[in-house]
Amino acid sequence: MSKGLDGHSPTDVTHHLKGIDFPAGKEDLVKHAKQQGADESVVDLIGKMPDGRYETMADVMKGVGKAG
Repeated sequence: MSKGLDGHSPTDVTHHLKGIDFPAGKEDLVKHAKQQGADESVVDLIGKMPDGRYETMADVMKGVGKAG
């Protein structure tokens, strides 16, 4: 599997955001990932995403792409 930003594939991010209710803000995403046991590098990657509301997981993946 190819790795994305910070050595993580998009699957790492989506795995730790499973079950989140949308729409969600960046801080909601960070909090949910922590609750799901994401390691600090995944949490940091989410934290680097642009501020704003994310309506779907596809929006989150776009934000992850902009985090680098």
